[in-house]
Amino acid sequence: MKLPVFNKPTKGQYQTIGIILLVASIIYSIYGSFDSDTYDRDTVVSQSSPREISPPQIQAENNNAEIRAQLQPLRYTTLSAEIPARIEKFKRREGDSFKKGEPLVMLDCVFQNSQLIKAKASKDATEKIYKAYKGLYELDAIGRIELENSFAESEKARSEYISIANTVEKCTIRAPFHGRIAEQKARDDQYVQPGQALLDILDASEMELEFLVPSKWLVWLNLGTPVSIHIDETNKDYLASIRSIGSKTDAVSQSIKVVAFIRSQNSELSPGMSGKINIEPPKVTP
Repeated sequence: MKLPVFNKPTKGQYQTIGIILLVASIIYSIYGSFDSDTYDRDTVVSQSSPREISPPQIQAENNNAEIRAQLQPLRYTTLSAEIPARIEKFKRREGDSFKKGEPLVMLDCVFQNSQLIKAKASKDATEKIYKAYKGLYELDAIGRIELENSFAESEKARSEYISIANTVEKCTIRAPFHGRIAEQKARDDQYVQPGQALLDILDASEMELEFLVPSKWLVWLNLGTPVSIHIDETNKDYLASIRSIGSKTDAVSQSIKVVAFIRSQNSELSPGMSGKINIEPPKVTP
């Protein structure tokens, strides 16, 4: 069998083949990598672009929102020392109950008591002298100037006595209202200065609730609106009523402060207990 004979390519043919290969490589570099670039670009875009998230379901009136509140005493205060003295004795301790006017703290006022005795003696003496001068004046034995000077000395001694007596009264710190002792801030035999805290007291017979409600509720929430609270510690429900509504709405949270008053007095309740508030909106008649 006779094999075919191929002629050697000419120089022009070599140039044509080179041009074809060059054009093919350019086309491949453009269109061959297009799909991969498109894929990478689409992948980056799909990863960087946020997913479409359906908006959360918003409650129209927020009536089912959980509202928490804490019991707070209606009356509470801190008793402090009004004079520098040593604590002689605490008549009541933490947790003890007391009545209005009952002594709670006794201060050592030996020096003040001695000053009071001295002031009383001076007051009594000057009053007697004034009475004697008054009798002499009626008999024209002395002049009016001597009588007025005697009266001035008597009034001066009386004012000093009242001032010291008022200081001695501060040696006994009494309860300003009925209540209980929440915290004792000093100890027996401790020397205290004026203004130093001694006792935290509160009246647990009347308590209130402070909580925040949506500002949209202002269209139907009024003073006296009944509310109920489920106390976690007792696992019971208690009735209350709106006593005051805040005058300013918080623009960020769109809420407003409300204070409710516990109607019934329950000995099982104590300040600090907390629970969930339940407020029923008025029914809208069609």
